[in-house]
Amino acid sequence: MTDNEKDVIILGGGLVGSLLAIYLAQEKFQVTVFEKRPDPRKEDLEAGRSINLALSRRGIKALRDVGLEEIVKPELIPMTGRIMHDKNGKTNYQPYGKKGQYINSVSRNGLNTVLVKEAIKIGVDFIFEHVCDRVDSRKNEVSVRKVGESESTRHTASLVIGADGAFSAMRRSFQFIPRFDFRQSYLNHGYTEMSIPPKNGDFAMDPNGLHIWPRGNFMFIALPNPDKSFTCTLFYPYEGELSFESLKDDKDILKFFADYFPDIIPLIPNLVDEFRLNPIAHLVTINSFPWAFNRCMLIGDASHAIVPFYGQGMNSGFEDCYLFMRLAKDLNYDWDEILPRFSSERKKDADAISRLALKNFIEMRDKVADKAFLKRKKVEAAIHELFPNLWVPQYSMVTFSDHSYSDADYIGKLQDQVMNENKMLWEDRDPTPSDLAYLAEKFNDLMITSLRDHL
Repeated sequence: MTDNEKDVIILGGGLVGSLLAIYLAQEKFQVTVFEKRPDPRKEDLEAGRSINLALSRRGIKALRDVGLEEIVKPELIPMTGRIMHDKNGKTNYQPYGKKGQYINSVSRNGLNTVLVKEAIKIGVDFIFEHVCDRVDSRKNEVSVRKVGESESTRHTASLVIGADGAFSAMRRSFQFIPRFDFRQSYLNHGYTEMSIPPKNGDFAMDPNGLHIWPRGNFMFIALPNPDKSFTCTLFYPYEGELSFESLKDDKDILKFFADYFPDIIPLIPNLVDEFRLNPIAHLVTINSFPWAFNRCMLIGDASHAIVPFYGQGMNSGFEDCYLFMRLAKDLNYDWDEILPRFSSERKKDADAISRLALKNFIEMRDKVADKAFLKRKKVEAAIHELFPNLWVPQYSMVTFSDHSYSDADYIGKLQDQVMNENKMLWEDRDPTPSDLAYLAEKFNDLMITSLRDHL
């Protein structure tokens, strides 16, 4: 491989772009990153639009792979479960998995800043406040210009990666290529961000859980920050009787919180001002394929953006980087073989986590407060305790294991089938050990039948 073949351009210096830049720079590639936003080391870029992120096994595995796990740790706060708040202010704790398992709350901008600093240390060239107007995949050429200016410059490289998010410039250019499939869909809900400040120098609530106020068709959540504040997000319909549209004045806002989130009011000084401070943002799912043309490839949200309700957007993007670099090393950096193979192999998992994230939105806003749902989760956890290698809850497969997303999606459907077909064993009574063994046996039989059908 010549020096010219070692040149790489990455569009987008967010989480996925900066992590992939580190991966490539560690392999002695000359990496240039074009990022439309200002340098995150100097400005709070995400205020008003960033839901705090949940870093879990897949993301940590990628950070460990590039030697950054320990450097990132000070940015993390462990959360061992959900803390549900009812309308009367009472709380109910629901563990995410077994004892010792947890996800980590992290600020998007805080983590992005760490990654950019580390990338720059090893020679990555970041060019901030530059936007990409066009990608010519036939020439591996990008046209970029400084934000606010009209004149663009052209740049080529042996490899061009579009890590430029849900509204990717590279993907927009791909849409003019025959047989490129693209679909985007918005939820009827938007979100706005608020903040709970520290109380008497400490956290105002338990910091080791993801706080959720489920209210059927909408919800409020809060995740802890290292400065002892909480980043809060209201997910609410755009239109309708209960919607952002219906909150016309200060009185409406206060009444809404008094009716549905009364325990929030004393935690947020100047609540109305906080509510009005930030814009209402959108929730979009992106599906596209193929991800690569010539030596130009989409990765992360640019190829498969998902809604945030499984906490896997960042984790799936980091896993993209991990798997892409594993394949690149195995195939000796033959990009002409690597790019189409990676996108075709990864596509099914991207689609699976997209489906799971949408499904989990319904669970978080509604079912986590449902007694039958909670009973079912306890029964599944009991089966897992008795048969840990046979029955692994779907959430644990996604969050705490290396199961592919597509396997977790498929196995979860088989588990649903077993639980739904045998409700008499658990729904209205506490199942006995023999009942749990029977459910596990039925699941095992279903798995065997399913495997046989696929042979």
